[in-house]
Amino acid sequence: MTQWLAQVGELPILLLMGALGVVMLFDAVPLLGVLIPGDVAILAAVGVGRPTTGLATFAAVLAGCLAGWSLSFLVGRRYAERLRHSRVGDWIGEARWSAAEGILRRGGGRMMVVAPFLPVFNALLPLAAGGLRMSYRRFLGCATVGAAAWAGLYLALGTASRSLAGLLPGEPSPLLVTMGVGLVLASVVLLGARRRLFAVAG
Repeated sequence: MTQWLAQVGELPILLLMGALGVVMLFDAVPLLGVLIPGDVAILAAVGVGRPTTGLATFAAVLAGCLAGWSLSFLVGRRYAERLRHSRVGDWIGEARWSAAEGILRRGGGRMMVVAPFLPVFNALLPLAAGGLRMSYRRFLGCATVGAAAWAGLYLALGTASRSLAGLLPGEPSPLLVTMGVGLVLASVVLLGARRRLFAVAG
């Protein structure tokens, strides 16, 4: 798999970033977001990429997230109640749906800033925001800040982890070190952040 990803890293930058943007779009869609490891995709892009791809990676992640969230928001605006009582709503679960609405009612649009850091809810909050008739302008502004913060965090962690690979003995794979160390560091950072955010939302 490492060899295959290394070959992926040799693809033209536009093609590579386009694929990353599509992954981020799917990561932002309810149900699909659970199956698509967006954080792993970003770290892999950093691991197989070149030093000059940082800004392009950031732009691809931001565009993909906002496209996916905007789609979910518009679907929620038009079909929220129908979806909630459909099979899709059963898969999501009434408890999660109610929790997402509660988070938005207590925290308002600013909760979209922290949405990327909340597993499952990162894809559900835009859908609930549409159903609650939140202003799209407000939603998009907060979502942009949140997506930028999330992308920036993983890019920073991935870049630091990739740099660490050059300092380790035995010349380990930069890709594996980037993904492994990046995920460990991200887990520590995000776990603390999620606890504080849920405490505030509660």
